[in-house]
Amino acid sequence: MILCCFALFCLLAGAWKRVPVYDRFVEGAREGIQTAVRILPALLVMLSCIKAMEESGLTAALCGFLQPLTDKMGVPEDLVPLMVLRPLSGSASLAMLKEVMETHGPDSRIALLAGAMMGSSETVFYTLSVYLASAGVKKGRHILPCALTACLAGYVGAFLFCP
Repeated sequence: MILCCFALFCLLAGAWKRVPVYDRFVEGAREGIQTAVRILPALLVMLSCIKAMEESGLTAALCGFLQPLTDKMGVPEDLVPLMVLRPLSGSASLAMLKEVMETHGPDSRIALLAGAMMGSSETVFYTLSVYLASAGVKKGRHILPCALTACLAGYVGAFLFCP
């Protein structure tokens, strides 16, 4: 119902302003398909790398490597995989969030921390591969370190401000 009302509003607004609505729609769809074709290779490489990391055990090894450091910082053991997976994969990190909430309960401190970490961070590698490929950026060497630093700042903020 809402979508129909929105479509009707767009048609009426276009008619009022004398904009060729159908032509503009087709033009936008054409540009969208061109963008999808342009970003597909970067997206396939990124998703293949994430799957290879998970299947090879590299993600688990990275969590194990970080465990002594995160233990000293007071990070709960169940949140380390979430911290590692969040910049890589949205679906994997959502699965980890679900597991934390099922294990500890949705109102537990760990679940609140996990939710705050999810909300204050981004799937950095996915976002960068899509946006940089669609914009045609070739020289973005400072973007990844800055994005990962922002993700880390989100984690720190979650630990500082969650009860």
